[in-house]
Amino acid sequence: LVYDPADFTPEAGDFIAYAVPFNELARKEVQLFQTKNMVMLGAISGLFGPPIEAIAHVVESKLSKSRKSNPILMEKNMLALEIAKKYVTQQLSKRDPFQLGSVEKADRIVLNGNQALVAGALAAECRYFAGYPITPASDIMEALAKELPQIGGTFMQTEDEIAALASVLGASFGGVRAMTATSGPGFSLMTELIGYASMAEIPAVIVDAQRAGPSTGMPTKMEQSDLSFALNASHGDTPRMIVAPSDVADCYSLIITAFNMAERYQIPVIFLTDQSLTARVESVDRSAFKPMEIEGRIKSEVNGSSFNGNGATQAAHSYSRYAYTASGISPISSPGPGAMAYVATGLEHDEQGHPDYEPEDHTAMMEKRFRKLDTAAEELPKPQRYGDEDATIGIIGWGSTEGTIQEAVDRARAMGYKVAALHPKILSPLPDRTIRDFIRSVKSVIVPECNYSGQLANLLGAKYGLQAIRVNKFGGIPFTAGEILRAIEEVS
Repeated sequence: LVYDPADFTPEAGDFIAYAVPFNELARKEVQLFQTKNMVMLGAISGLFGPPIEAIAHVVESKLSKSRKSNPILMEKNMLALEIAKKYVTQQLSKRDPFQLGSVEKADRIVLNGNQALVAGALAAECRYFAGYPITPASDIMEALAKELPQIGGTFMQTEDEIAALASVLGASFGGVRAMTATSGPGFSLMTELIGYASMAEIPAVIVDAQRAGPSTGMPTKMEQSDLSFALNASHGDTPRMIVAPSDVADCYSLIITAFNMAERYQIPVIFLTDQSLTARVESVDRSAFKPMEIEGRIKSEVNGSSFNGNGATQAAHSYSRYAYTASGISPISSPGPGAMAYVATGLEHDEQGHPDYEPEDHTAMMEKRFRKLDTAAEELPKPQRYGDEDATIGIIGWGSTEGTIQEAVDRARAMGYKVAALHPKILSPLPDRTIRDFIRSVKSVIVPECNYSGQLANLLGAKYGLQAIRVNKFGGIPFTAGEILRAIEEVS
């Protein structure tokens, strides 16, 4: 921690602190307070070693493009860098092992989670977006408003989140890959339509950029407090899939996966990101944005006739849109020439989509819809164990905590602890066998979450009987690795 003692005095913690009088150096030595940021950069160069020449080159490049640039301002900024570096090298004793060298030129992209998500949605061939502005998801909407029309797609700002998801479902019914993006309050409004999408088996991707709740809550703070709601939103037993990215690269690759899941399994897919991840800026290797396979719907058209679930064809008037299949997936038709017509009703229905209230038919259709989750659980990739194979302490996390958990695991292992972590990124359906094996392989399981009630711990307890050690943080800011490391030490 590098801080100005005139502004702030840190409490003791698991960090090394350096006091640098940024304000005083800028005012008295440089004699221009506006150079305070340059003083900070010079101090960082002196403490951690990024070559000051490289910093000066970047500063000169940036300032030369500014309309306010002038020789005196340039000189003052260069002076601020030199004075600050001289101060820390002469006045402070280095108490950490960290040293940064020159950064080798690499093929990397600097972007945040929302930007990566937009890139992924476009790569996934999303061609329709409808939404209503809400923090912290508005960046997604604004970017797609610019990008979609340029590639033949359609963007719509609706009057509210209910209309947004309704519009997305209409576009998807028409055969277009479609999505919406919102945050907790808007997601709450979408619950009835999530049930409709599940019943009518209409593909849709719904991004929930979680923020601190409940109600309006804290729009600019993060939480992981929508998991339980995402798992159960809408009345009745309603199958849906849930994907939770852990970093910026995931926001790209997993939104493509989410579209593929929605299209293949004809189901609403909820993409649970959070405020900290939407705004997190990372330098990501360009290879993380490589083209991925785009999986489409299983179509119903077979030489102008339709599929009836047994491989045979039948007349268009008796098209079995919801044919019973072993996988639960029924071939789907979209409106247009040669397509098979059907009604996508929210009523319980038979294989042709006609309303049907017979108990045995409702039972069979409910089982069919949920079979898609069983099929997906077998087909989707499984999470990988991180850490010791012979660990006694396990950590199960989700979402944006992965990097922090892995750092804590690395630090704990360096201290001699036997620790491993598992971080499922598909939370519905859960990879049951992988999670059960992980739980059985360790003596204790820690579940760190940024919510009050321990929502993943509750889920793991209900499904697997896990008595987890809960580490909950719900102040609106992410975990530090030190907080998770302390939990490991306490368990040991």
